[in-house]
Amino acid sequence: MFIRVLEMALMTVRPTAADVAIADWIAAHTNPPTEEVAEALTWGADGHVLCAAVAAWWLYTRHQGRSRRCAADHVLLTTLVASAMPHLFKAVFDQERPDRCTVRGHWRGVPFSGRRLDAFPSGHAVHVGALASAAARLPRPQRNAIWLLGSGLVATRILLLAHWTSDVLVGLAIGAVTERWLRRFTGYGRAIDRKGSGGRREACHHEHAA
Repeated sequence: MFIRVLEMALMTVRPTAADVAIADWIAAHTNPPTEEVAEALTWGADGHVLCAAVAAWWLYTRHQGRSRRCAADHVLLTTLVASAMPHLFKAVFDQERPDRCTVRGHWRGVPFSGRRLDAFPSGHAVHVGALASAAARLPRPQRNAIWLLGSGLVATRILLLAHWTSDVLVGLAIGAVTERWLRRFTGYGRAIDRKGSGGRREACHHEHAA
């Protein structure tokens, strides 16, 4: 009995009326091909996939300029922290996934996702929110491309009924706040003096082509 109490979260989160309406609409209008595509695309925001990709990029930048190394350090730390945070939140909050609240949706191809009570917040959205926040330092074309890609990836979580819409929105906010908080420790986005540069200042972010 004691073990079962420890396994229970401290708080239960209820979906909003808007969450339920959106999930009901998806369950009534989706189809198997759409769900299959969403299920494949959603891996792009998976924590394990992102950590592996960012770690590879971090290694690649070790022999590049200082600002790129600084940016890679920040993005790697951000990705690792963002990958851990959803587990902490899910230990505190219980929320039933929308895919457990529908029968019609499964007839139309909606799969089962993860643990039943792990809807809040969306871990994929936390990852995307953190990286999208870091991308704010990039030139507009790259930044907008990353934001557009991230929006598509988190939308798959709603389409798959893996999360309520509010879970995704909160996850994005958590990720963005986490990234901004980590800047205090990594110096990302903050101008720093370069030794031997004659007083020139270099921002700790991606180098941009002139």
